[in-house]
Amino acid sequence: MTTFASLNSEEYIRCLGPNAKNEDFAPLASTSDAKFHTGIGGVNYICQTGDGKVEFIFFDSHVLAYVNSALGYPAYYPIQPVEIKKPTRAVLMDLDGTSVRSEGFWIWIIQMTTASLLDKPEFELSDEDLPFVSGHSVSEHLQYCIDKYCPDKTIEQARDYYFEHTHREMNEIMNGRGRTDAFVPTPGLKNFLCELKSRKIKIGLVTSGLYEKAWPEIVSAFKTLNMPDPKEFYDAIITAGFPLRKGSVGTLGELSPKPHPWLYAEVARVGLGIEPQNNTQVIGIEDSSAGVCAIRLANFPVVGLAGGNIAQSGTLGLCHHHCNDLNQILKIIGD
Repeated sequence: MTTFASLNSEEYIRCLGPNAKNEDFAPLASTSDAKFHTGIGGVNYICQTGDGKVEFIFFDSHVLAYVNSALGYPAYYPIQPVEIKKPTRAVLMDLDGTSVRSEGFWIWIIQMTTASLLDKPEFELSDEDLPFVSGHSVSEHLQYCIDKYCPDKTIEQARDYYFEHTHREMNEIMNGRGRTDAFVPTPGLKNFLCELKSRKIKIGLVTSGLYEKAWPEIVSAFKTLNMPDPKEFYDAIITAGFPLRKGSVGTLGELSPKPHPWLYAEVARVGLGIEPQNNTQVIGIEDSSAGVCAIRLANFPVVGLAGGNIAQSGTLGLCHHHCNDLNQILKIIGD
């Protein structure tokens, strides 16, 4: 039996994805929490994604993934080898950027929130900020901006501004006065979804977005495409729930979203009834680094979609395929 100890570093990396290369990941002498060190305690190799959000620790018989947390609650997850097997039983799809082109709008909300914290209306985020203000939870995005631009502010202050801007702008959009380019269906979305339905492939929609921001996106996209009620069309939909704040009852969602695996794991196991031994017949589709990591940590094969920050953030190596559009993904799924 082959063990990780008998592999070279290139072979270690391919355990994460069939197309992974050494240059896709950065080698580490130890994990950022200093719990594991290369060459000590059975650890053969350690590396991390380009954005530093997830670290991988290779032992003789298994691999662990360590997810950093801007809010102070990191976690370890076991990584299993995975491949795509036919027939495909289910497709799990991200919302922002994959199903609906809305990342620009939500990044703009983060930018306005940071501007409010700084009391500088002219403030703009830089290109290097983009991998850290999309794909994760609202609080993770805000904490990143606080750490970089206004360390004297608190996450609570940031969340107050964030929801103030969100409620105002969403109300404008729902009343026909807001940004007309906020929620645009991804090209080919209707054909893609209807083709999956015709093949009797289950469809799960997955987003780290809170319900109050995610649901209007879904409804808007389906209205634009002249499609039926998304609650009836999708086999399962999961969001990050409702915000935890004074005066309302929140749900778990700010500490457990992408790149943690729980949203994808729950929509597949609970929402669609897919048992773990059938994970190879499930395909997850994402355009963001956090989403790619979440799918892979949930031990599903990943198909990346161009247009997001996968290459920029150094998570391309976790993808089994990387496609330019949804039509290419249909060809991978096959009949």
